[in-house]
Amino acid sequence: MPFLPVSRDEALQRGWSELDVIFVTGDAYVDHPSFGVPLLARLLESRGFRVGIIPQPDWRNKESFMVLGRPKLFFAVSSGAMDSMVAHYTPAKKLRRDDAYTPGNRHGARPNRATIVYTSRLKEAFRDVPVVLGGIEASLRRFAHYDYWEDRVRRSVLFDAKADLLVYGMGERPLLKIAERMHSGELLADLHDIRGTAWIGAVSQLAGIAGSVCTLPSWEEVVSDHRAFADAYRLTEQQMNPYGGATVVQRHADRCLICNPPSLPLSPQELDEVYSLPFEKAPHQMYKEPIPAYVQIRASITTHRGCFGGCAFCAITHHQGKIVQSRTEASILHEVRRLAVFPWFKGTVTDVGGPTANMYAASCRDEESLAKCRRVSCVYPSLCDKLCLADREAAALLRKVRSIPGVRNVVVASGIRFDLFPRQPEYVRELLAHHVGGLLKAAPEHFVDSVTNRMRKPQRAVFVRFLEHFRAENDRLGKRYAVVPYLMSGHPGCTLNDMVDAALALKKMGLKVEQVQDFTPTPGTLSTCMYHTGLDPYTGGKVYAAKTDREKQLQKALLLYHLPDQRASVVKALALAGREAAAQELFSRGKHKIAGTAKSKVRRRT
Repeated sequence: MPFLPVSRDEALQRGWSELDVIFVTGDAYVDHPSFGVPLLARLLESRGFRVGIIPQPDWRNKESFMVLGRPKLFFAVSSGAMDSMVAHYTPAKKLRRDDAYTPGNRHGARPNRATIVYTSRLKEAFRDVPVVLGGIEASLRRFAHYDYWEDRVRRSVLFDAKADLLVYGMGERPLLKIAERMHSGELLADLHDIRGTAWIGAVSQLAGIAGSVCTLPSWEEVVSDHRAFADAYRLTEQQMNPYGGATVVQRHADRCLICNPPSLPLSPQELDEVYSLPFEKAPHQMYKEPIPAYVQIRASITTHRGCFGGCAFCAITHHQGKIVQSRTEASILHEVRRLAVFPWFKGTVTDVGGPTANMYAASCRDEESLAKCRRVSCVYPSLCDKLCLADREAAALLRKVRSIPGVRNVVVASGIRFDLFPRQPEYVRELLAHHVGGLLKAAPEHFVDSVTNRMRKPQRAVFVRFLEHFRAENDRLGKRYAVVPYLMSGHPGCTLNDMVDAALALKKMGLKVEQVQDFTPTPGTLSTCMYHTGLDPYTGGKVYAAKTDREKQLQKALLLYHLPDQRASVVKALALAGREAAAQELFSRGKHKIAGTAKSKVRRRT
């Protein structure tokens, strides 16, 4: 199947003189299911809609947005796979020099606040054509939110962009409904009942909303009152269950943001349909330079979406949802067989996983309880007794993938939840025996329990038990695998003294890292709420947050204590924490049994 058109000539080659839906995205066009816009575009195409894509338009002029003409139904706008501000700036607010979703890895192909800028240009070019926002930037900024880069609370992005509708979460169901109903003659301005969408309405329209309604503190209240902001966050998080969530309303002056309940998850068969669409599995032929994000994922297989971890700093649960949606084994094996015939395929499947690799086919064993559940995490503060982990199924899938002709190696490169391992003995044996590409990614994030509690992560003792088991299995199998421990500095609740304890724990466990993730307050997460307000939205208690560049740098340096260029900063941090005596232990020579790097060029954690 040819690429979707990016120009009028390509549309005419398909016999399309007019398109129904035109996507505008901040990413390059890679026709691969790992890229959200091509996936949604292919889905609409499969239902008979004429679809085009404008990738990375020049936002400085409206002509770039007119290359495919006027769509019959609407424009669909996304910043791309990442929030544009996260893509552009480091946690220290310095400009990044790269962009993995752009040919040549060049920075500058998309604007700051891309959804707002793109919509503005589209309204300038086609004032009467509706614009639908989507993607992670729109999804996590749909309510009034704290913006780290401006250090202030901004309105819902729907108000700032002046778009007509917003799709949040995974967009297959709502986008199809929008297109089908508009195709049948309905106006976008009247589509107020579609799950997974948010719209702007008058106060008088609230009386007509069906079902339960959750009213948040207004934008004006959350701007001026930290406790109101924390209350608003708690209320929105409690409405994330697609089977029991209410319509959430937040007033902005004399108008309201009205956010319908979340879209229902896709069934395995529906997910299979999406991944069986005729993707080219390649960048559009107009590109002459490699696109790093594609190079990294082209030989990977997505088995599921969603994550029930509920980590405080992570956007996955808020965007993909807590409920894990898995493809069938047959669908996954079929995709691997198709992958094996590509001429560039060298025999290695570089990943078989999802947001968290060992959550494949996991489910809730009690549907009645699931409909009422208000837990954000199935594993924190303790493992839910209704959680069903598909241990045998996940292990069997890996065995079958590596037995496919033409496949020599199968690696699980996605992160894993080590706290699930005690309930996944078959998966763990299969993983460690055959599917670790030298480094196993695990994310303890910290080693001080008061901090991991703020993060909604397992306590240190859980990681220690995992590490002991991992090393014992390494010895039994005669392997020389290493653990890549993802760690984070500067998270709310973490003091300089806590970071000294974390560094000492690293030394005791024989681990060291080469790169540390400095906490970035991205929109829509619990951690960002705590960072901005200094409050725990569930208890109302105060939460410390490091906000000066100096303290952030010192916290980060402590986890890199073994690097010579960090020694002066570590000594300074120890002095400020009153922990000078720890210097001797940190700087003493010792064996690091397992060492790895937590560096990732594409998948920055948000």
